[in-house]
Amino acid sequence: MGGTSYSARDWDSYKTTASTKTNDAIFTNKSGLHKDLDPKNIVVREARDSVVNPVTTPVLAGIDLTGSMGSLSRQIVTKGLGQIFEELISRKVVPGPQFAFAGFGDVLMDYDAWFQLSQFESDTASLTPQLEKMYRVGEGGGGNSSESNGLVWYGALTRTVHDAYSVRGKKGYLFTVGDEEVPPNLKPEDILRVFGGDIPQSVPTNEQLLEALSQQWEVFHIMVEQGSHMRSARQKVVSSWTDLMGQRAILLANVDNLSEVMISCIEVCEGRNVDDVAKSWSGDTSLVVAKAISGLNGLATRPGDSGAVQRF
Repeated sequence: MGGTSYSARDWDSYKTTASTKTNDAIFTNKSGLHKDLDPKNIVVREARDSVVNPVTTPVLAGIDLTGSMGSLSRQIVTKGLGQIFEELISRKVVPGPQFAFAGFGDVLMDYDAWFQLSQFESDTASLTPQLEKMYRVGEGGGGNSSESNGLVWYGALTRTVHDAYSVRGKKGYLFTVGDEEVPPNLKPEDILRVFGGDIPQSVPTNEQLLEALSQQWEVFHIMVEQGSHMRSARQKVVSSWTDLMGQRAILLANVDNLSEVMISCIEVCEGRNVDDVAKSWSGDTSLVVAKAISGLNGLATRPGDSGAVQRF
């Protein structure tokens, strides 16, 4: 996918309309997991080079769509989506950005929209109809202090391919965004429930998933300080993610600046100095970015592992 090109006019039109809508009006799917986004129906999501985009870079963002994130999911969609495209292109961060959106919930809870995955697209006009098919879990997620970020990692590892890696040995960029602690390791029955097929004999731990995924993706988790769970259990959330991901566990003070923080992480991986990246933004945005990426110096991206990608 991704054989089209970004149009600022398309995004401006969508943003103007979406800014006046409620969560229910943006996430129009009220009937559960849509078949087009159901991982049971997905063979592969592709970020491929094309005549229009001869050199491409995939960016995958997985967003917690459960109750604890509340209206923040709306802000992410209405304010962040197009800005990621705009800034990646205007700042010339990476060539040919192709964006995919994933929604995740809690596989331990009793509903079916645990993981939803769009196609990779090069323009918002192709991506926004897929966003509207996303089923927002709303008050779901349960009270177990975590959501299933591991489904995004497993899905990226087993259901995506990208030419950046397979053709050029260059990593893509993968972010999960939420406000709760690191989830428990996935179990074989979780994989069967979400992805279908045969039940696997074993499933990699969170650490093993991240190690395998890191062969072809730069992986980050963004902790949203404004999330309701984060406000009540901040230290547990921060220590949980920092123990797992170190400097790649990013604190986000203002969800309005999600796109700038994501873009800044990418810029640092592409070789820019942390301080220079933070100063390149204006006003309060610069302060939010500086806090978020302060630990990322020395994180310039390395080529993907030249060996075979581990599959599960």
